[in-house]
Amino acid sequence: MLTKNLAIRTLAAAAAMTVAAVTAGCSPEDAPGAVSDGKPAAPASPVSVPTSQAPASPSESPAEEPSASPSPSASETASASPAAPAPAPAILMAPGAKSEQVRELQARLAQIGWFDDKPTALYGPVTTTAVKGFQGKRGLPATGSTDETTWQKLLGMTTKPTRAELDGKDVEKAEAKPDPRCMTGRVMCISKTTRTLSWMVDGKVLSTMDVRFGSQYTPTREGEFTVGWKSRDHVSTLYDTPMPYAMFFSGGQAVHYSSDFAARGYNGASHGCVNVRDKGKVAALFDQVSTGDKVVVYW
Repeated sequence: MLTKNLAIRTLAAAAAMTVAAVTAGCSPEDAPGAVSDGKPAAPASPVSVPTSQAPASPSESPAEEPSASPSPSASETASASPAAPAPAPAILMAPGAKSEQVRELQARLAQIGWFDDKPTALYGPVTTTAVKGFQGKRGLPATGSTDETTWQKLLGMTTKPTRAELDGKDVEKAEAKPDPRCMTGRVMCISKTTRTLSWMVDGKVLSTMDVRFGSQYTPTREGEFTVGWKSRDHVSTLYDTPMPYAMFFSGGQAVHYSSDFAARGYNGASHGCVNVRDKGKVAALFDQVSTGDKVVVYW
């Protein structure tokens, strides 16, 4: 009997300790075997839950995995890549060079009025300026160096220099093919390609002379005009410089003699007028041209 009462007291004490453990602040998730919604909770697994499967925090929504995009094929990658820039034309001659090819370059430039000195075979400042001018007038990069594109363009516009031309003794300018508008009436036919002025009457050339034009900032206008008025001893009111034998054809632009052109050649430029460097030729032209005569400026 005594043994039975002792057993009962032992069981009651154990029950009291269990209740105390549950009410000491442990949540149902923390107490193994605790009751939740009237059903025993499953024992906690000793295996830790992977992070990717862990429940989201109440204040954060689960991050979305970025969808994997297929790797581009080789052809797609090639088409998406920007095209490589075209290689620059090879440089054949540059400032400082000295060779017989440079001498030929100078002689060919002289044929079309871009080089006024005697060929020396040395690629100096005069040659550089001449090449820059030739390139600029033909829409090429005005670098002053002669690349393959510049050289081929020059070859197509000139003939193989003679020995006399290479020595600077016999420079023949290429003749300008007259513009169709020059073939009738009395016309000052002015070619920017060969930099010449031809005085023509009914399609016949009576005289030809070298001319110089405006720079890229003050270009000489192209087109068909008429001589509006003449002034033998004109002085520019804008630049205060002499303009002898001026024959005005487009606003303030005129054909006239230029002492600067006579002295410096093509190393300079006008402010838009057509400069003539042969004073005797332009004086004779002035006496022949009348107000109302046609002026054609063309490439």
